[in-house]
Amino acid sequence: MSNYLNEFYTNHCNEDERLSLRHSRTEFITTIKYIEKYLKEGDKIIEIGAGTGAYSHYLAQKGYEVDSVELIEHNIEIFKTKILPNERITIKQGNALNLSEYSDETYNITLLLGPMYHLYTEEEQLKALSEAIRITKKGGIIYAAYCGNDACVIQFALLKGKIIEEPYTHLIDKEFKCASTPEEIFQLHRKEDIDFLMSNFDVERLHFIGTDMISRYFSDKINEMADEVYNKYLEYHLYICERNDMIGLSNHFLDIFRKK
Repeated sequence: MSNYLNEFYTNHCNEDERLSLRHSRTEFITTIKYIEKYLKEGDKIIEIGAGTGAYSHYLAQKGYEVDSVELIEHNIEIFKTKILPNERITIKQGNALNLSEYSDETYNITLLLGPMYHLYTEEEQLKALSEAIRITKKGGIIYAAYCGNDACVIQFALLKGKIIEEPYTHLIDKEFKCASTPEEIFQLHRKEDIDFLMSNFDVERLHFIGTDMISRYFSDKINEMADEVYNKYLEYHLYICERNDMIGLSNHFLDIFRKK
């Protein structure tokens, strides 16, 4: 485990609150909408990189059996405090690169909603995807989340006026593609990067969506919206979240595909 990653989630990122603010809640609402689109009664679910359990607990409270895997001990401790008596849920420490504890073709729904944020080589990224696909039943659905490259360039480098300063001058190349290392924490992708990774697997893509789209560009305004206005914003967000001409603006992508 990267010391940078452990330090980040233990001391700098409140993962438990990340999806609670209205602007970031958009990501949760969108992801759940697309999970529930394919959920069937009796489906068995695994979440790899479960964080503090926002998705796992939501699905367990809906009556589904959920196995959860998380790398960071700090997140696991918080996850355990949220387990309710009626939840059929497990949480184990584990790594997305090695799920040998889990048998082939076990799960109907596999969620890979965090690990791809922190895998810095093509080899690691392919291994995590391969493991997620392996443990999914034929015909099962896999959800893989990624951080978006261009949203980071716009929000953190351009809008803050830092694109001509270090470290951005050596992290962003002439094509505005961001490099990343464990020290920078997040691995950033464009859709073509993800398409290349997925070309290695015999799967059928069902959706490719932006789960927060423009929500983080004016987060303060969204957090202050009256409920009726926010509901209309959500309607707009869900209308555009699969639009090819806009999806690159999203901070987070969700690739949804079926195992053949």
